[in-house]
Amino acid sequence: MQRDPSTPAGTLHRLTLESALLKGNLLGDPTARRIDVYVPHGHDGQGLPLLIDIVGYTAGGPAHTNWKNFGENAPERLDRLIATGEMPPCVVAFPDCFTKLGGNQYINSTAMGPWDDILRTEIVPLIEKQFGCGGAGRRGIFGKSSGGYGAIAHALLHPDFWSAAACHSGDMAFELAYLPDFPGLLRKLAKADFDIGKWIDDFHAAKKLDGGNLHHLMALAMCATYDPDPSKPYGVRLPVTTDTCEIIPERWANFEKWDPVNMADKYGEGLKQLKALYIDCGDVDQYNLVYGARRLHAKLNAMGVPHTYEEFPDDHSSVDYRMDISLPLMAKALSA
Repeated sequence: MQRDPSTPAGTLHRLTLESALLKGNLLGDPTARRIDVYVPHGHDGQGLPLLIDIVGYTAGGPAHTNWKNFGENAPERLDRLIATGEMPPCVVAFPDCFTKLGGNQYINSTAMGPWDDILRTEIVPLIEKQFGCGGAGRRGIFGKSSGGYGAIAHALLHPDFWSAAACHSGDMAFELAYLPDFPGLLRKLAKADFDIGKWIDDFHAAKKLDGGNLHHLMALAMCATYDPDPSKPYGVRLPVTTDTCEIIPERWANFEKWDPVNMADKYGEGLKQLKALYIDCGDVDQYNLVYGARRLHAKLNAMGVPHTYEEFPDDHSSVDYRMDISLPLMAKALSA
């Protein structure tokens, strides 16, 4: 809900991407993808920087453009920040990257799909061609939770493509963030005789969504993301033994190489190319992500990578207000 109805409203456009890269994907996800695109009041997009919003697990980009009770949705937040002069005008896109496993980490996976490539080679070019925005040195990516992970992973992997990134409460320090989920997942899978495909099929066939099962589905989605096996149902194989929940070293090693704290060892120097890098996390994040954020911050400091790091007194939930800091920071850097 707009805080000030007199604030000039930008225009929300809807594009549809027909993804060639998703054709024949293992999960059977749709290839047609909605992309909501915000263009500020008084602009047509030409010459403006482009920001891409990649959302957290269970969400799709268009969820951020929906009406929101007791607060602003993303376009209303942008209207306010731009109208007050806190943020230069930017085009902001909200792509639907949802999957049958409930979400996305925005990297390439033989199970989940080549989402890194989809973002960079299909989604961004479509938006830039349509609105004349972005381009080299004028692109930023941001997100929270899984989206925060995607933002920092893209910044590490592609600092030649993105020039700004904001990671809000992003997944990192995987042994703290993910391993605690596996004992509970095993108890659930035991009831399906450890038939992961059947468990996922039953999840989708249920007449009522079991919120508790979403967390178990997320653990399976992480398996399909970081250590996929296309020969398995939904591409999922577990990094732990089913009887004693012991780590399988070769499986877990594939998770760990995608941990941003570890990725920084190989790719961290490239972050020096960015015009802006923002990382934050709540100091009582219930998924233990603040410890990974602190590790990454320390590592980047040791490398001399310029970045803004902040901890704030809150947990993982309902922290969209943090965008009041990150969006102006990126927009100003990309507009300079």
